[in-house]
Amino acid sequence: MTSTATDRSLSKDRAGKLLPPPGAPRDLAFAQLANSVGDGAFIVTSALFFTRVVGLSTAQVGLGLTIAWLIGFLTGVPLGHLADRKGPRVVAILLALSTAFSVASFLFIRSFPLFLVAAIAYASSQTGLTAARQALLAGLVEPAERTRIRAFLQATANAGLAVGATLGGLALSVDTSAAYLTVFAIDAASFLVAAALIHRVPSVARVTLRVAGQPRLAVLRDRPYAVLTLLNAVMLLFMPLLSLVAPLWIVERTNAPEWVVASLLVVNTLGVTLFQVRIARSVTNLRTATRSVRFAGIAMLAACAVFALSARDSSPIVAAVVLVGAAALLTFGEMKLASGAWEISFGLAPAEQQGQYQGFFGTGPAIARMVGPAMLTTLVLGWGPIGWIVLGAVFLGTSCATGPAVRWAARSRSAGQVVQPSLVEECAA
Repeated sequence: MTSTATDRSLSKDRAGKLLPPPGAPRDLAFAQLANSVGDGAFIVTSALFFTRVVGLSTAQVGLGLTIAWLIGFLTGVPLGHLADRKGPRVVAILLALSTAFSVASFLFIRSFPLFLVAAIAYASSQTGLTAARQALLAGLVEPAERTRIRAFLQATANAGLAVGATLGGLALSVDTSAAYLTVFAIDAASFLVAAALIHRVPSVARVTLRVAGQPRLAVLRDRPYAVLTLLNAVMLLFMPLLSLVAPLWIVERTNAPEWVVASLLVVNTLGVTLFQVRIARSVTNLRTATRSVRFAGIAMLAACAVFALSARDSSPIVAAVVLVGAAALLTFGEMKLASGAWEISFGLAPAEQQGQYQGFFGTGPAIARMVGPAMLTTLVLGWGPIGWIVLGAVFLGTSCATGPAVRWAARSRSAGQVVQPSLVEECAA
């Protein structure tokens, strides 16, 4: 074999480790990459865009986005149910187009009422798109492979967010209306690309029959699954830590230099991009999923304890090292949690109702975004190191409660409902 052929073979091997298998999983990954680039740019620039270009006050932006995400939270299940009834591919395409349209509308609106309408359309479309994509993945991929493929999508999403954040950062450095408008145009275009890529994947059969006596939105009557969704939402309170709470903590309570804020986000993004797939390999059923969530709780408790150690009693360099270590532990916990949560959400959802079940389980991030910032800033900045320890104890306790909740959910399903029929016995082991 020539050196050129060898190089090509090595390149293919590396691509195989970074990308999911060819076909539908890879198309879904590239669709995820496209819209996550747009999301990254949106997250970085949205606050200044809405205040400087649209002309809103910060209070109006905060109120509008809170209302929008609350409505998005409420529409997740109905839109997921629509994906079950009409087919997840066609609904995912329509919601990707709806997201593109809502983002594009921000380029032209200059009043609070129109901003509110567009923000509601954006949040609802995003929430529904997540549910439809999850249902599409469940229909296209064998149950044993779903968590692994979902890990590829998560790694791809983090890479896209990093690229998008870089584009957003360039717009911030230029700080002109034209730069912000360009970023939002790129965001809208990214969802058009995502829609085109989703169109390439095969269709999944829609559900045409409903069991007699079963409610239309059955997930709302599924108490074990509701408990698991709530527990996952509590675990997802880690989401505002690196983006909001840690930066405030670093500035107000530590001697660390301010550049550490960016380094924590780099550690998180690179960690998930490089290691999420590897960590997800150990999760193959509900028993290993609950174990993964339990490890996530332990890692998050350790991360919170290390964050507490960074309070103003050390030199700037020591504080920086401690904070980076805490970010690494939190990132490890995030990856363990995600791997376990995906397996749980897929494995306990009836095959014919994946859309509405994924829509319901997917409300966790919306809850964390709505409740987390105020709760965590009060707890951590108000209570100091003790607040970090209390938060870590909440993570650990919630992760330990997940196992009994999974066993309860598995026992409550008939053999036809559970995707993995041996799970009741495995969870009880």
